[in-house]
Amino acid sequence: MSNALAISGVTAVLQYYLTGVYSGLSALFGGTVTISSQAPDILQNAFSSGGTTQNQVNLFLHQVTHNPAWRNVDLPSLAADGKTQLKNPPLALDLHYLLTAYGSFDWQAEALLGYALLLLHERPVISRNEVRDALNSVTSIHLPQLATALATSGLADQIEMIKITPATLGREEMAWLWTALKADYRPTFPFQVSVVLMYQPANVVFALPVMKRVVQAVPVTPAAILEVVPPNTQSAALPGDTVTVTGEFLAGASQVILANQRLGIQRVVTLVPASVTNTSFTFPVPNSPATFPAGFYELSVQFLDTAGKIVQTTNTLPIAIAPAVQPLASVTAVSNVINGVPGTLVSLTCNPDVQPTQNVSLVLSGAAAPAKDFTSVTNALSFQFTPLLPSGLQLIRLQVDGVTSLVTWQKSPPAFTGPMVTI
Repeated sequence: MSNALAISGVTAVLQYYLTGVYSGLSALFGGTVTISSQAPDILQNAFSSGGTTQNQVNLFLHQVTHNPAWRNVDLPSLAADGKTQLKNPPLALDLHYLLTAYGSFDWQAEALLGYALLLLHERPVISRNEVRDALNSVTSIHLPQLATALATSGLADQIEMIKITPATLGREEMAWLWTALKADYRPTFPFQVSVVLMYQPANVVFALPVMKRVVQAVPVTPAAILEVVPPNTQSAALPGDTVTVTGEFLAGASQVILANQRLGIQRVVTLVPASVTNTSFTFPVPNSPATFPAGFYELSVQFLDTAGKIVQTTNTLPIAIAPAVQPLASVTAVSNVINGVPGTLVSLTCNPDVQPTQNVSLVLSGAAAPAKDFTSVTNALSFQFTPLLPSGLQLIRLQVDGVTSLVTWQKSPPAFTGPMVTI
């Protein structure tokens, strides 16, 4: 793979071989032909200010795009936790150039362009040796160290070879491009170079070698979980609640896995054999306020053999663990003024605790406010409401990572009955 100098290396290789095309043609063109790789507006300003005769061919990289064929190779590069790097995929790029000829006299620009186009036509693929020779030979008066470093870009050793193909730009596209460049149009040939594979070596995780292979065929019936049912037809479960899971071929299930990848939490709940049937089982939601926060979790079931090895793991289903404002007597509301606007500061305690990376908000009287900043695991939260909350009895709802605390209601007449707080 190539390193970060690969793009510069491609331009340098093209410039080197274009320079060779015009060597020995000084008499034909009335002087030495200059090969450059600058923006057209810079060249135009140089011609205008210096009064020099135009006898030049310019390479301009006007666009860099992802190569569609290589874009999804070796993905994903991270493990499910979003942190552990498994693979380091290359950055695959297509380079889009404008080849422009500048001449001061009749037929000069056309002749300059003709020699350059013939070179590109005869070398649609630049061989590895040609790339290597060019990068070892390029020099620069202004950036000698950069010119030397291009030889270490790895461009000649990447998997893909450098290929040149003509690009199709219509009259309107070419006009828009030159207008954006703020330069007068000159005879121009657009072409594309692909593919450049840039790669940054990085530390990745590799599995240890297998010391001994033990293959064992264990007949199993594929178990599946179909539904997670919180108690009392609730939309979510509270810490300590007993949850029912229905499915098929669940007899012999050993443990439940509750995982929250974003928070890096995985909790194993051992099942009591008496609570497991072929079509359902029950388990208690962990009640550990400091280490098992509210939020959405992925639930799966594992089957273990007599040696404690995992024999089968079911599919996963989401389960919502809801927060609660406890006790309601802890809720306090104080009127205050923020930036000249009257508001209400509401403080409370909740169960379970919340973590600094979680999204927490409070809903009162139909208005929502985010939690004020906190830097450690806590159950004491404050919320600033603006404008001032109306006084009276109000329904209170706490939301953590998209899971809202439970409410109660009556059917006739339909109305919410709690939890209520007085503001």
